[in-house]
Amino acid sequence: MKTEAALSDIVRDTLLGLRSSPKYLQSKYFYDDEGSKIFCEIMRMPEYYLTDCEKEIFSEQSAGICKAFGNGNAHFDILELGAGDGMKTRILISHLMKNGSSFKYIPIDISEQAMELLVLGMNRDFPALNINGMIGDYFDMMQELNSYDKNDKVILFLGSNIGNFSIEESTEFLQKLNHVMKPNDKVFIGFDLKKDPEVILNAYDDPHGHTRNFNLNLLHRLNRELQANFNIAHFSHQPFYDPDTGAAESYLVSLKNQDVYFGATGDTIHFNPGESIFTEVSQKYDLAIIEQLATENGFEIAENFTDARKYFMNSLWRKK
Repeated sequence: MKTEAALSDIVRDTLLGLRSSPKYLQSKYFYDDEGSKIFCEIMRMPEYYLTDCEKEIFSEQSAGICKAFGNGNAHFDILELGAGDGMKTRILISHLMKNGSSFKYIPIDISEQAMELLVLGMNRDFPALNINGMIGDYFDMMQELNSYDKNDKVILFLGSNIGNFSIEESTEFLQKLNHVMKPNDKVFIGFDLKKDPEVILNAYDDPHGHTRNFNLNLLHRLNRELQANFNIAHFSHQPFYDPDTGAAESYLVSLKNQDVYFGATGDTIHFNPGESIFTEVSQKYDLAIIEQLATENGFEIAENFTDARKYFMNSLWRKK
């Protein structure tokens, strides 16, 4: 059950976005329990190359990655922001445990159901793993940890989650992250690199319908939690990719003249035919942008790891 504060946030953000011109919804609301479940299906489909590329990096280069993580430290913590099902992280955890590394795994996720499943799975597969799952906002959880846990930390932000921010939002996120990190902490970030536009579009408009369902689940969520009366059949999922800026964007487009009523607030939002709701950006990067993001936000790049096709990069940064 949603807390009053959580409901207040989604009400405020939803009405603000849908009263704006152009309309938008915040992508953080994708990840309710149903949205997290659909996203796990997306990560497993062949068109969503990001998962396979990052798994390849972890599988082929786990020794080098884990060595860079530890850097000779006796004990450290691994924090994973937006952990999901931890599918790729298992590869690194397995290597670290086989090599006797001393670490604690602290996954952080906004979905309680996703966290319960992750912790159960990790305890089953790695009985000796020291794991402490946390549910909530990344920065709140990190500040809470830093108040009593002085271990050096490696912070994982995988799967090109940073791509869900615009460049401006990425800068704000990285500055906040730098602020809560201690001097010896590191951050390991997944970046989706610029490539053939057709490859990118296939990942966000797949033939299985998973990305469509993921986008439309936002409307289902508003129906469930805010007693809205969105008719899902009256909206279509529309992806777009700009190879110059590297922005892959997702929209929900109204197919008719319609009004949507929100029972929780008594508000009505009007949609014109063809009017869009911006729901998500998935930014693609090149090395110059990655280096700029690091240096301008108080980091230095320790090491970069890429897959064989140069589709994806995991970049390990140190706090300056």
